[in-house]
Amino acid sequence: MRVVFYCQYVWGMGHLFRSLELARAMAGQRVTLVAGGQDVAVDLPGHVERVQLPDLHMDERFTTLLAGTPGASLASVRQERAAALTAVFERVRPQAFMVELYPFGRTAFGFELEPLLEAIRQGRYGPVRTVCSLRDVLVEKRDPAAYEERVLNALHRWFDLLLIHSDERLLPLQATFSRFADIRIPAVHTGFVAPPPDTENGRKLRGELRLKPGEKLVVASCGGGRSGYPLMKAVLEACRRLRGPRVRLEAFCGPFMSAAEFGELEALRETGLNVRRFTPRLIDYLAVADLSISLAGYNTCMNLLATGVPALVLPYSRQREQPLRVEKLKPYLPIEVLGEGDLEPERLARAVARGLHRQRKAAAAALNMEGAAFTARFLEEWMTAAPQAPDVSACDP
Repeated sequence: MRVVFYCQYVWGMGHLFRSLELARAMAGQRVTLVAGGQDVAVDLPGHVERVQLPDLHMDERFTTLLAGTPGASLASVRQERAAALTAVFERVRPQAFMVELYPFGRTAFGFELEPLLEAIRQGRYGPVRTVCSLRDVLVEKRDPAAYEERVLNALHRWFDLLLIHSDERLLPLQATFSRFADIRIPAVHTGFVAPPPDTENGRKLRGELRLKPGEKLVVASCGGGRSGYPLMKAVLEACRRLRGPRVRLEAFCGPFMSAAEFGELEALRETGLNVRRFTPRLIDYLAVADLSISLAGYNTCMNLLATGVPALVLPYSRQREQPLRVEKLKPYLPIEVLGEGDLEPERLARAVARGLHRQRKAAAAALNMEGAAFTARFLEEWMTAAPQAPDVSACDP
């Protein structure tokens, strides 16, 4: 089966890495991952091809599209992207088209998605089944009624299947989408998507780090890094104030953090306090860490669940997504939830000391963490059973 998987990430990396995990699970299929956003170096298995679209991302208020190439006009980048996406379809001729988040979000990218979805419905590329890939929690909208009506119209016009990457018992989509019962296409909760920790890789990593007996490993991370500077600065200053067991800090500031902010954090380094941009092995670090300190995006929370590492988490408080997720996951994790006031260095140092006394908790066993494997298996079985002719009647307004 040939699958084109479209993923546009506009601020951090969470959408990209969840899509990558899903693509990895589709072993035996031919997957073309079409990624928009700033390029990030990742390792891909042999069955996954990556096509990187010219970078478009959002400003910090999530209201304005920005071109990543200096001097490039937004209009020219949009035109180039739309042509590149069409070229992928002409070349690959996929049997399935997976779209991450849209139409629940990413409406600013309708300029390239809607003409393609319409062409698919008209049969221009042969029989193609369209799938929406969606995370667990939706952000709130200014006009919820209009938003949900628009989403339903788009789902019913252009999509054949909705896959929700959540454990329905904990975070069902209906908790943040009130008209879930009005969805007429199949809507399936897959379970959470997380990379499984590799115990052997973790042991090797601990050896590579040359941790001394009794030395505690603290891992700090902030996703893509665009909004992570306050947390990372506070962590470095807090760790310099710690008293008690020797601590090794490995801080990953994200590939999208500005050079100026990253330079300021590098200036705070000292023996045992390491500052880096990025690691593709974060799950291995968390598997052997004594404490994680991070923001509270989907991927980070899934990594915490998968490893059971004690954690301090700082949810983004201006939207409901991260606070709601953390609140639901608190009973399953040895975590302490931070507020912005807790970033004061002395307060954070005390929180770090408390965290280092917590024990790991095997939380994942109580939740469905098989979202990637289930998605791959379900998609293959559904494609085999689904009618192969596109339902052009769904195109009627």
